Amino acid sequence: MPTQRVPRVRRYLVCEPRYFDVQYAINPWMTGEAPVDRDRALAQWQGLVRTYLDLGHAVDHVRPEPGLPDMVFAANSALVLDGRIFASRFHAPQRQGEEPAFEAWFKAAGHTVHRSESVCEGEGDLVPVGGFVLAGTGFRTTPAAHREAQEFFGTPVVGLTLVDPYLYHLDTALFVLDDGHGGGEANVCYVPDAFSPGSREVLERMFPHAVTATREDAMAFGLNSVSDGRNVVVPLQAGALADRLAEHGYHPVPVDLSEFHKAGGSVKCCTLEIRP
Repeated sequence: MPTQRVPRVRRYLVCEPRYFDVQYAINPWMTGEAPVDRDRALAQWQGLVRTYLDLGHAVDHVRPEPGLPDMVFAANSALVLDGRIFASRFHAPQRQGEEPAFEAWFKAAGHTVHRSESVCEGEGDLVPVGGFVLAGTGFRTTPAAHREAQEFFGTPVVGLTLVDPYLYHLDTALFVLDDGHGGGEANVCYVPDAFSPGSREVLERMFPHAVTATREDAMAFGLNSVSDGRNVVVPLQAGALADRLAEHGYHPVPVDLSEFHKAGGSVKCCTLEIRP
């Protein structure tokens, strides 16, 4: 019989996709072959926000800025841990204009902001769980940023090497099922093939009860999901993974963010968790 999972109320930061589009190519998903339907994207994003509110979570909004079509992917802006802001330094020049826009929001909200000195893409590659920060590298965030984050937070950072260019951020290959703060066992869901052999061994040792996924799950953006410890907001297209999560006692909450898949993002990319 599956374990009884307990949700924990979260606070999320999101950005309306007012200017969302695919205007350049900085990952393999951004082919531009299928034009973005901006009205549909807005409706899908509004559905995601409603889902969070219906689950009892708090949602804050940062104002979108013209000329920044990827600003909707708020998760890439920073890692917020213990109320401290480790702000991103984007790899692609096209996204660097997002840095001051998010920094202004954090400062207006009363936070002190530390900007990474090295390339770092926030929760795209930095994932807190179980008293550690899992940190992806290989395509975007650098190992130097891992060391800097550890010094800033005083939290052990575990580097993981990504090897699949379609799974270019850690949050496309792994997500946290339970962060361990609510009394449950810290656990994750991940796709082993996205990682180097050594990184796979690390994950196996750290999370012996992890839910493992397939590359097909990942290509449906199933690993770009958000869990509150029980409810897992998962892309509609990742039905097989949703069924597997249900078998492990989680409650899948499917949402359709297919317009954002055209830019290489989905649920988690649109969601930055504000950890007090």
